[in-house]
Amino acid sequence: MLKEKIQEDIKTAMRSGEQLAVSTLRMLAASITSKEKEKRYKASKQSPEINEEQLVKESQLADEEIIETISSEVKKRRDSVTAYEKGNRPELAQKEKDEIIILQKYLPEQLSEEDIRKIASQAISKTGAKEMKDMGKVMAELSPQIKGKADGSIVSKIIKELLSAK
Repeated sequence: MLKEKIQEDIKTAMRSGEQLAVSTLRMLAASITSKEKEKRYKASKQSPEINEEQLVKESQLADEEIIETISSEVKKRRDSVTAYEKGNRPELAQKEKDEIIILQKYLPEQLSEEDIRKIASQAISKTGAKEMKDMGKVMAELSPQIKGKADGSIVSKIIKELLSAK
């Protein structure tokens, strides 16, 4: 399971003295724990009669949910890189870029723009989308296929290009 791999990698990074990897992976582990607590809270509200053991079992994140969390953390860092570069802070931007590299090791292989274009074209054909207002339909069709495998902003940009070309 992905969560256990992350925990093992934290230990390995600690032993080898990789401070950036340790801090990045600890932050990721904290984010995963936070999501699990949120899930546990919702489950306890929906089923107050459930016992603690079942609650803990139900609130464990599946690998897909962990991948979503990692994707979210990568997106935060990309936004930070942009902000730091605008603020003329290249050293902080570089740190964020290094953290992105560490986090991407846990994501599925990312799709190339060419692959995204092919999948998006198929989704547009399948949904019969003709104009920008149909973008929601296309995204709904596309999302399950690309979840965790592509940056949403790139996907959005490609869909807009394809729809405006029609």
